[in-house]
Amino acid sequence: MKKNIGSLLALYPLPVTVIGAMNGANPTWTLVAHVGIIGHDKVLVSLAKPHFINSIIKETKKLTINLVQQDMLPEADLAGSLSGSKEDKSQLFAWLTQDGKSPIIEKSPLTMVCSVVDIYETDGFESFICTIDGTYVEKGCMTETGKPDYNKLKPVLFQFPSYEYLATGEVLGKCLSFKSKKSS
Repeated sequence: MKKNIGSLLALYPLPVTVIGAMNGANPTWTLVAHVGIIGHDKVLVSLAKPHFINSIIKETKKLTINLVQQDMLPEADLAGSLSGSKEDKSQLFAWLTQDGKSPIIEKSPLTMVCSVVDIYETDGFESFICTIDGTYVEKGCMTETGKPDYNKLKPVLFQFPSYEYLATGEVLGKCLSFKSKKSS
């Protein structure tokens, strides 16, 4: 029998990302696991209202979502523990830009460059709804057909409320393949 444990947000684990935005000529970064998909053409990045990066994103209407691999975790974790209002986080990662407005972490195997189209506010949070302007993937982390290969990307996952980082696991099967197995 299941036990009701209250209104616990339990849709975890989620991928760990570093959100980037240009603060003048230099980037600033923050660690975020509250990212999501809205339909097939938009993403959502949810940040606590006090984050320094929020005002920059609202001004520039641009951000990047940089997927975190295990070897990036020390710097990514630091990006989430320092405030951009007190510390210059621009040198945490080697970075580049394709459009002059969106910082891409060189070490990140997958980066989505995004434009903010709406902001949805809830108690204590600002959720940035974004279109994806471009997705940049390391060549060694793609399938033969040119799509991201998450078995090669191996994104770090975040689990709440235990505040633990997890490694991605094994492939269990192809989506929509279990029905055919059940009927045979």
